[in-house]
Amino acid sequence: MNPVLDTARTDTQTDHVALLMDSMDATKDSTARAAQDTMLTPRFYTTDFKAMDALDVTPVRAEWDKMMAEYEGDNNQDHFKRDAAFAEELKVLVPQLSPELRKEFLDFLISSCTSEFSGCILYNEIRKNISNPDIKQLMAYMARDESRHAGFINQSLKDFGLGIDLGALRKTKAYTYFKPKYIFYATYLSEKIGYARYITIFRQLERHPDKRFHPIFRWFERWCNDEFRHGESFALMMRAQPHLLTGVNKLWIRFFILAVYATMYVRDHTRPMLHEAMGFESTEYDYAVFRITSDICRQVFPVEVDIDHPVFRRCMDRLLAISLENDRARERGGMVGAVQRASCAVRAFFTFGRLYLVPVIQRELPKDIRLEPVW
Repeated sequence: MNPVLDTARTDTQTDHVALLMDSMDATKDSTARAAQDTMLTPRFYTTDFKAMDALDVTPVRAEWDKMMAEYEGDNNQDHFKRDAAFAEELKVLVPQLSPELRKEFLDFLISSCTSEFSGCILYNEIRKNISNPDIKQLMAYMARDESRHAGFINQSLKDFGLGIDLGALRKTKAYTYFKPKYIFYATYLSEKIGYARYITIFRQLERHPDKRFHPIFRWFERWCNDEFRHGESFALMMRAQPHLLTGVNKLWIRFFILAVYATMYVRDHTRPMLHEAMGFESTEYDYAVFRITSDICRQVFPVEVDIDHPVFRRCMDRLLAISLENDRARERGGMVGAVQRASCAVRAFFTFGRLYLVPVIQRELPKDIRLEPVW
């Protein structure tokens, strides 16, 4: 019996237990952050499965079959794997991150992982609850893609000692019910703006590789092509149900475009260090993404938000200021904080109403529905 060795062994075991406990606590913390439901966090959705089952894609059959062949080809099946270069870059780059940049980057990863997993859950639940072969097959393919994306991001979170317990998140996060047409509008925009965000970052870091502070960015081009194809799927479903793009539904389309843009604008301005590290300014980055998204949405939406209208820009800045004021009120707490938050809610409502009244641009829908990700 060697008391020195036994003591060392005990200390090592204690260290391992401490590390394990720290890792479990970090996972609980990141899972709790992902489970939060605020105006700026990704949500989980459910819908009317019977209505989804009744969808008919016959009017777009030629484009639909071509798209399904692309899904079946699965050209990204080997993409979401970390190579040796990833590990080497990780060792060099991550220790260089400042605490402020690390915090904003992890927030970005948690939000992105939650968003991808949200899509995976929605598509998988639709698949399980319908019998329509066209929609069932599509949802299986899209759930496959989103699962890969969420898992790949989660791996990078674990590099920082975090990671999201996706199984626990699925059980604990609240679900929001949306009618199928709202799912179409919101999810189409989510997928297309996701493409625009990722491709804007990828192109920037392609031009300025010295600003690529994490290896995950090298995966963004093919990754966002998955997002682009998902958006194409919803475009075809909407064009196959033309009543979703006319009459009062134009007002809903307008609402969802503005809601998605405003949410992104406010959220992105809470991460100034992240954008600065990539060579962006947050406002510049957001309007570049808005412009790409607006260009793409002409394939299916008959109205386009005028992002260059001065009132649009003033309202965006006003919503950001109100959001920051609301955060300060939340931190303050108490009766005064509650009154301030109520005031913020009222002002945000009227500011969004003014934003909604900005004249939109009317668009003729193109004959050819499908687009190529050429941005």
